[in-house]
Amino acid sequence: MERRVSARKVAHRRRIAGSLIAPGALGLAALLATPWSNPGSPATTATALTAAASDACYDMVSIAVAGRGDTPRDGTRMLVAPDGTRLPASYSSDYSSPWIDEVVNAPQQSVGGGSYAAVYIEYPANMNSYEDAVNAGVDNTETVMRSIHASCPDTKFSIVGYSEGADVARRVAMEVGNQDGRDGSYDILDPAAVVGVVILADAGRNLGGGPFPGSENEFRNPDGFDLAYQSGQKGTSGRGALPGTSGSFGALDGKVASFCSEGDLTCSAPENIALLQLAINVGRQLNVDSLQKDGLTPATGQDLAVVLGQIALAAFADIQSQGDWMQSDETFLDVLIKVSDPAYKPDSGAAQSDTSTGPISSNQAVDLVYLPAKVRNEIIGFIADNQNTIQVAMSDPYQQTLGEGTGHHFDYWRDANAGSGKPLTSAQYAAAWLTHLAQEAEKGESRAAAAEASTAKLASASTKETETEAARVAPTTTDSAKKAQLAGNPVSATTTTSSSPTPTTTVATTTSPEPTTAVEVAAETTTSVSAPQAVAGTPDTSVVTTTAAEPTTTTESESPTTTTPVVTTTTLQPAAG
Repeated sequence: MERRVSARKVAHRRRIAGSLIAPGALGLAALLATPWSNPGSPATTATALTAAASDACYDMVSIAVAGRGDTPRDGTRMLVAPDGTRLPASYSSDYSSPWIDEVVNAPQQSVGGGSYAAVYIEYPANMNSYEDAVNAGVDNTETVMRSIHASCPDTKFSIVGYSEGADVARRVAMEVGNQDGRDGSYDILDPAAVVGVVILADAGRNLGGGPFPGSENEFRNPDGFDLAYQSGQKGTSGRGALPGTSGSFGALDGKVASFCSEGDLTCSAPENIALLQLAINVGRQLNVDSLQKDGLTPATGQDLAVVLGQIALAAFADIQSQGDWMQSDETFLDVLIKVSDPAYKPDSGAAQSDTSTGPISSNQAVDLVYLPAKVRNEIIGFIADNQNTIQVAMSDPYQQTLGEGTGHHFDYWRDANAGSGKPLTSAQYAAAWLTHLAQEAEKGESRAAAAEASTAKLASASTKETETEAARVAPTTTDSAKKAQLAGNPVSATTTTSSSPTPTTTVATTTSPEPTTAVEVAAETTTSVSAPQAVAGTPDTSVVTTTAAEPTTTTESESPTTTTPVVTTTTLQPAAG
C-alpha cells in the first residue's frame, strides 16, 4: 500500500511539473532536436591527434555545428593548434553526424585531395542551460576559426549548423559579418574569408524572410551560385522562435542560406504567441535536462524559482526606470518578454525611481489618472498578443515539429518536390552549394572574387570621383573590353576623350591576373593620376582602374593638337593556388 501511495505522489508531482513547464518545454523542444536525434557515443580513439591543425592548409574548411547531443566528446580525436593547445573540434573523419555529414562531406569527392576538410565543433549541445550551451558553441567556433586562419590565412570557410547548432551558426555569422574592421583588423577574422553559411532550422529567422537573406534574389539562390533552390517568390510563413537573435549578417549578406520548413516551429512560429514566447525565454535559462529526467524536485524547483524571481525583479526595475510607463502603450506582458530574454541588458542610463516617503507626488497622482486606461490596455494587449497561442497549443506543437517520422524539424532531408519547382532537398541544395564553393576555392576564384568585391567597396568614394570626371569628358568603352573584364581575363581597354572637336587622348591599360587579397589590390592598383581617365567596366563585378600617362597639356586652336598615346602597364601578383 505504501508503495502505491508513494508511486501516486511521484506521478502527481511529475504531472504538476509537467503543467508548470509544459509551455516552456514545448517551445524549447521545438527549438532543439529530440533525444532520438542523438547519434549516440562518438567514435573514439586512445590517441590524440598529434598533427597540428595548421600543418596542412586547405583551400576550404567547413565548420559544422550539430544539434542536441550530436557533438564530439572526450575520447574523440581532436585538433591541436601549432602551440600544442587542444582545439574544441574534430575532423569529420574522426566524428560522424547522421544529420550534417551529407552536407559537409559532399565536396570531398569533387576536389583534389588536401583541398577540402570539414570539422565538427565540440560544445555542450544540451539544455542545461540552453543559452550557456549556445554561448559556449559560439566561443568554440570562433576559437577554431581564428586558429586555422592564423596558420592558413588563405583558407576559406563555410559554416553549417542544424537545430541547436543552427543558433550557434547564426550568431557566429552575425558576429563575423558585423565586425567594424575599418582599421583593417578584425577580432575574429576577415569576413571575406567566409564564403558561405548554411543554417538548417533558423530560430533567428525574420518574419516571412526568404532562404537567402541579403542576396540579389533572396527566394532563389545565394549570390554567385546560379542553381535555383525553388521556383517563385514564396517564403515560409512566421518567424524564428528566438526573435531576439535575429538581425543582419552584415558583410555576409548574400552568402547565407537560412532554411526553414513550413510547420517547423523552431523557425516558422506564428505571430501573437506572447505567452509561449515568454515560456521559451524562461526555458532557455532553466536546466531542462534535469526537469525532463527528474521532474519537479527541490533542486529543479529552486532553479525555476530563481529564474522567475530574477525576471520579476527585472520587470519591476524596468518599469520604475520609465517615468511615464503608465502613459505608454507597453503592457506588463511586453515588459516580461523583454526582460526574460537572456540577452536583455538594463539601460544603465535609465532614470531612477523616486523612493522618497511622504505625501503622494504630482507624478504619482498623474499615474493614478492613467490607471483605468492602463488596465484596459493590458487586457486588450493580452488578447491581441495571444491570438494564436491557443491555436498553437491545441495543434500538438511537439508532434508537429518533432514527431518521429513526421516532425517538420526533420524535413530538410526530405523536402524535395520537383512538381512544385523544388527538385532538391534543402540538405542536397546546401551540399551542392558547398561543393561549388570548394571548387572555387581550389581554383582560387573565390579569393579573387572576394578581393575584388572588397576593393570595390573600399574604392567606392574614389570611383564616384572618377565617374564624375569621366562624365565631364564623355568616355566610351568597347564591348569587348567589358566582356574581358567580366570574364576575369587580362584586358586591353581603350578610352577616348575629346576636349575639342578633334584632339584625342588614348590610354591603354593592361592588367594581369587578379590579386590574392583586397589589401594587395589596394596597394598594387593605385596609380597617382594628374589627368584621370576612367576605364569603364561593370560596376557589380569589376573594379574601376584609373591610370594616366605623364601630364600633357592640349591647347585648343584652329589647328587641332593630338597627344601621342601612352601605354601604361600595371602588373599584379597572381592569386595563390
